[in-house]
Amino acid sequence: MEKRQHIELLKKMGTIFFTGVTGAIGMNFFLTPANILSAGMNGLSQITVELAQSQLNLSLSMGALIFLYNIPIFILGFIKLGKDAMIFSFMNVFVSSLMIIILPEGQFTDNILLNAIVGGVLIGTGVGLSLKMGFTTGGMDVLSLIFSKMTGKTVGSYMMALNGLIVLMAATVFSVESALYTVISIYTMSRVIDTIHTNHQKITALIITTKPAEVGESISKSLYRGMTVLPSVGAYSGLPSSTIMIVVTRYELYDLEQAAIEADEKVFINVLPTHSVTGHFASDDEQRSFKVKSRMTL
Repeated sequence: MEKRQHIELLKKMGTIFFTGVTGAIGMNFFLTPANILSAGMNGLSQITVELAQSQLNLSLSMGALIFLYNIPIFILGFIKLGKDAMIFSFMNVFVSSLMIIILPEGQFTDNILLNAIVGGVLIGTGVGLSLKMGFTTGGMDVLSLIFSKMTGKTVGSYMMALNGLIVLMAATVFSVESALYTVISIYTMSRVIDTIHTNHQKITALIITTKPAEVGESISKSLYRGMTVLPSVGAYSGLPSSTIMIVVTRYELYDLEQAAIEADEKVFINVLPTHSVTGHFASDDEQRSFKVKSRMTL
């Protein structure tokens, strides 16, 4: 178990580094050179840098501004999402800001449409992977995740809504054309995020194991979800086993898989799409309350 925890930590650290690199490339090589704004705090930082340069003749660090603008967002995140997710989110923003400072600005193409699309894809990939691993890239991601958990709507749709102000700022600071390409970039980013991170979707997991009690107990410690245990038999081996059926959100799938594997390394998990659920399905508030009570009993 300790070895697996180390592996998961390495995965999260790898995701943070990957997000920092892709985000910095998207900003420094595609969006900023083409005068296209990114979403959230990145876009606000781009505007601040441009205004400081044009109005006050001051040269500000965009990476440093991104980090500073995220501080109040982190405070809200600690309150609404918990410290575990925010610790990695803080590290994520720090590495992303540092990479933007370290990597020099450049430009691969003069085609503004390609810059908008590729920049959106690069940043959206990092955001989506971060959310899938259980943390955020700060800024609008945190606000969008909070609203998504409250309403069940997609993270990407909220990011589109919250970034409407960024589009208006792009039209004011740069041009209407820049604003239109900013819309394309943000839309591309939101679609990539929803493709990778689909926590609003419910799925059914069929867990086949020879240790149903251990697996069920391990899952119960991580998730507040009901389970049904069905007797089963291996078609080829003829050995008895059990199939645990459980409905979760895609956001919870990662925790479910880790909990099951911790109890039974030979577990087999089949994930199926679920179109609708009738009956009680625990809300995010109930899930958070359950986790708080679990920590208090440890």
